[in-house]
Amino acid sequence: MALGSPAARRRAAPRLLAALLGLHVFAIAFALEVSVGKTNTVMALNNSNVLLPCTFTTCIGFQDLVFTWYFNSTEMIYHGKIKSKASEPFLVGRNPRVEFVGSTTGKDNNISIVLKNVEFSDAGKYTCHVRNPKEKNAQHNATIFLTVVQKMVEADNTVTLIIVGVVGGLIGLLILFMLIKRVVLFIIKKTQDGKKECLVSSSGNDNTENGLAGSKAEQKAPPKA
Repeated sequence: MALGSPAARRRAAPRLLAALLGLHVFAIAFALEVSVGKTNTVMALNNSNVLLPCTFTTCIGFQDLVFTWYFNSTEMIYHGKIKSKASEPFLVGRNPRVEFVGSTTGKDNNISIVLKNVEFSDAGKYTCHVRNPKEKNAQHNATIFLTVVQKMVEADNTVTLIIVGVVGGLIGLLILFMLIKRVVLFIIKKTQDGKKECLVSSSGNDNTENGLAGSKAEQKAPPKA
């Protein structure tokens, strides 16, 4: 049967589909990934410095990698390039208040930045974008949201303290109840043991007195006629 026949093509279709699916899974497993950490929100005090974290991972390495930080998706605040894993990033352009604090020669590919002298107008969305030519110019990004406040608000722990106090009180009452129970049981046991000793002692005294009385009666001589 010819390879180009409809029947042959129908048999080859599932294999081709499986091969394409395998390539897709392989591409996902080795895809470029960018992360800003476990949380994507940061709060900073006005006029303070704030760290904006960002790392990237790639299983096949990188060459001439380009990374860029954007403010509110449009304003570029830092632009850098990394020749290879053996070299640190070099600056292409940046905002004067932005400083690079990462490193890519260690275990983590850290491309974090610090924004200095934060103002209220700096609040917004910061995007860390990475492009890796070695992965056919694969691109990925992650976003972190910055909130600027005049002063940090202390968390209200009143409810937590109340719950801890109630739980502690209940545990204390339970321990006190168990102690009282043990003391009461101990007293009851001692009382019962004392009663048993009294009963045994009383019974022994009665038997002794009865025995002595009988002996005296037996020893008394009968009256003479």
